[in-house]
Amino acid sequence: MEAQSSSALLLSRKRRREGSNGETEEGERLGKIPRCTVGLRHPAPFADELEPDNKPYKRVNMEEAKRGTPPDRPVRVYADGIFDVFHSGHARALMQAKCLFPNTHLIVGVCSDDLTHKYKGFTVMNEDERYDAIRHCRYVDEVVRNAPWTLTPEFLAKHRSSVSSTVTGMFAPTQRTEGISTSDIITRIVRDYDVYVRRNLQRGYTAKELNVSFINEKKYHLQERVDKVKRKVRDVEEKSKEFVQKVEEKSIDLIQKWEEKSREFIGNFLQMFGPEGALKHMLKEGKGRMLQAISPRQSPDSSPTREERSPSPTFRLPFFTKTSPPPSPLPHHSGARGYLISEDDEDDES
Repeated sequence: MEAQSSSALLLSRKRRREGSNGETEEGERLGKIPRCTVGLRHPAPFADELEPDNKPYKRVNMEEAKRGTPPDRPVRVYADGIFDVFHSGHARALMQAKCLFPNTHLIVGVCSDDLTHKYKGFTVMNEDERYDAIRHCRYVDEVVRNAPWTLTPEFLAKHRSSVSSTVTGMFAPTQRTEGISTSDIITRIVRDYDVYVRRNLQRGYTAKELNVSFINEKKYHLQERVDKVKRKVRDVEEKSKEFVQKVEEKSIDLIQKWEEKSREFIGNFLQMFGPEGALKHMLKEGKGRMLQAISPRQSPDSSPTREERSPSPTFRLPFFTKTSPPPSPLPHHSGARGYLISEDDEDDES
């Protein structure tokens, strides 16, 4: 019951999120659901392998089924199909059938190869593969092999089905999943036939198993070698681009650092050797000091002349006395002055 309610919740949310064209709105997100273990441990059984049920069975109408039935009296819903190349579209259709009512027992009928090839066309999977695929779908409770192409009241009564997908008055529709179908998948394979053939040849399948001629086999092998060379060249180009990009980044860093160092060097050079640099001031100061050291000092203008200088003071020698004859006068020379030093003169002066 919990699994069914969770599936119904997801289904209702998906239907609300889908617009008229089947596109999903990007702005909305599915809400969180509680963690629970809903996986089954065994595949669904085949109807012809079950024990017969001899209990009395009363069919319910649609309103009674929607209101809910007792746990031991589930509503038996029948859905059928080919289910070739079983995909998510098939699973979603079966999920919708399972979630039609609160208590549902889902019976799925799968048509045989003979009926399918006769009325619809050739299938990719054979009937046994399709039976087994349906058995392992989590929403399926019972599988009917070799289901009829057209349903009859007798068939529904045999399987005690209350609701089906084709009988009038007992019909419950399901929505088709857009964008995926068996025909779409086959179309993709046919469109990319060469790609898948080469893929399987690389995985060890023989040309005979793939129904490929000898010439086409060699062509596919040659194409594979060419593609390997192209991939190698592409890898080398990508690595070369990465290397060049790294070199460019390092070169840009080096250039920026070089420019910064160059600016710093030029600034220091101009600061030292420029017109107003420190070297010029140093040379000026040195030149001034040299000139000051070499040039003689000039006498001040207010210093007295030779004539204005005061005469030198006379002094008496101790060995000159009054009795001693005066010393002979010095020879007169022009421009020369003589001084007579005597004791008397000193006394007179005093």
